[in-house]
Formats: sequence, structure tokens, C-alpha cells
Amino acid sequence: MIDKLEYLIMLSHERHFGRAADKLGITQPTLSAGIRQLEERLGVTLVNRGSRYKGMTSEGERVLAWARKITDDVRTMREEVRSVRRGLSGHLRIGAIPTALSLVPRLTTPFRERHPDVTFDVTSFSSLDLLAAVENFEIDVGLTYHEDDRVRRVDARPLFEERYSFITTRGHPLADRDRISWQEANAVPLCLLSPSMQNRRILNRHLGEKSAVLETVMESNSMMAILAQVRMAGLATIMPHHVATMLGLGDPLVAIPLDDPDVTYTIALVTARRDLRPPIVAAFWSEASEQADPVG
Repeated sequence: MIDKLEYLIMLSHERHFGRAADKLGITQPTLSAGIRQLEERLGVTLVNRGSRYKGMTSEGERVLAWARKITDDVRTMREEVRSVRRGLSGHLRIGAIPTALSLVPRLTTPFRERHPDVTFDVTSFSSLDLLAAVENFEIDVGLTYHEDDRVRRVDARPLFEERYSFITTRGHPLADRDRISWQEANAVPLCLLSPSMQNRRILNRHLGEKSAVLETVMESNSMMAILAQVRMAGLATIMPHHVATMLGLGDPLVAIPLDDPDVTYTIALVTARRDLRPPIVAAFWSEASEQADPVG
């Protein structure tokens, strides 16, 4: 029955029978038959069908929630048995908001040095999608803003303090400054993350006080795309200082601390609340605190 629950989870994720079957490595008829067998066994209709997938029924949504928990528990059991026999091994699924992606190696590098049989899958998410993926057991751990109210629904461990820098190129009118105020940054054209991103909403609160309109010449959900535009066009952006450091900004780019006010936000490691964590998740959760910056 576990495999049929996995069919349901994948169908919900892909929202298409053909794509779900491809991801599972089975044929579409096998997937359809498996879902019908699950429906017959439970005595309810789980999927709204027509000429194509039309979503889950209300009963299907409830079964889906249980399916995610059950399959996660089975995975935990398998990992417990394997770790007793062979030590810690397996695959850890990590999600991170774009501005925290550069922090992931600070956690995975020392972890893999201790546990060489562990592999990683790292995916970028918006803060909203990341927390949904954590709660649905689609990823094991995530890095996101600790101040986000939605973090209260999961387990969270503060790890890193985030401060902001003004990034531009040599020759820009502000390039020779030691520090720049938020008001001064707001007075020049900027390349920023898209308005849908949590980081941009944070910047709006500090750049857009008193309903000021931000003058953006480019918006993107990619930090690399923004940096490329800044480098090529001699423009400016604002990003967490650790991102600038990890990306290894070289000439002609310069990073200048932002203050007045000095704005900090905390990046936290999050994971789903469960009675028993998979061994890999439990070890990663425990060892991550060793790599943390002091967080007040």
C-alpha cells in the first residue's frame, strides 16, 4: 500500500498523470490503476477525473495529508535500520530562500566530512513555498527567515544573522563611501529581487518608508541575474552581506555596509514537527548549531 500512497503524493505534486508516472518510473496505466486500487481499498474517491487531472477531492486531501506522514515514517524506519547496520547514509533534501542559498555549504560541507555516505539535493524556494514543502515532507530541512510568522508551525533553530550591503561598481557616485544610509540607497536606481520575494518585502519596509516609490530598473528572482546586471550596467543592488562574500565579488564590484538604521534579520534552520526525525535529519539538525553565527 505504501507505493500507492507514493503514487498519490506524486500525482498531487505534478498535477498531471503523465508527468507523475514519468517521475515515478512507471507507466501511466500503472499509476491510474494504483490510484483506483487505493480508492477501492479506502472506499472513497480521491481524485477528480475528467479528460485530465482536476485535483483532489476533499477526501483525497485528507488521505494525502496522512500519506505524506505515513511515507515519511516509513522512510524514517528504513533509515534507522540502515544506520544501525552501516552508519549514517542516505539523501538529505534541503530547501533555501534565494538569499540563504550561499549559507548552505557552511552546513553541508562539515556534515559530509563527518558522514561521507550522505548526499544532498538543494533547491531554491520562496519563503511561502519552502514552509509548505517542509510541512508536506517534500524537503527535510530549510533555511528561511526566523521572523516569518509562519515559521511557528514548524520547528526552527536560529543560525545566522543577516546584514545588508549596497553593491555597485567602481565609478558609481556612491562607490567610494565607507557606509551608506538606507535613505541614500533609495535615491539611486536599483536592481532588486521580485516583489513576491520575502527579501524584497523586507527591503521595501526600509527603502520605501512613508510610501516612497522604489526606483527599480530591474527585478528578478535570481541573485546572479541581478549581480550580472549591476556589473554590466554600472547600477546598484542591495543584498545580504554574506551573499556578497560567498559569491566572491571581484573588481569592478564593491560592497558597502548599509546603516542608519542598522538592519539585521535572522536566518533559521526549519524542519517539520514530528515525533521521530529520520536519522539524517536528526544529525543535521544537531550538528548545524556548530556552524552558526552568534545569534542574540
